[in-house]
Amino acid sequence: MEVPSEVLVHNQLIGLKGNAGRLLGISDQGFYELNLSFGSKIHRVLLPIAGTALIARDAEPPAAEGVEIEP
Repeated sequence: MEVPSEVLVHNQLIGLKGNAGRLLGISDQGFYELNLSFGSKIHRVLLPIAGTALIARDAEPPAAEGVEIEP
C-alpha cells in the first residue's frame, strides 16, 4: 500500500469498523500512523499493525482479459 493513502480502518481496540482515514506511515516498530476524524476534528493516531486491518478506499481496477495475476 502506498503512503500516503486513503484507507478504511478496522481496529477493535478503539472500536473502528471501516472508518475513513489517511495512512501516513508504517513504522518499523510495528504501528500504522494515521489521520482519523473524531467528531469534527482530525487526530494523528498510532495503531498496532497486529490489531488493525486497512482496506484501500478505492477498489482496484479490473484486470485485463488474458492477464495473469500472481498470488
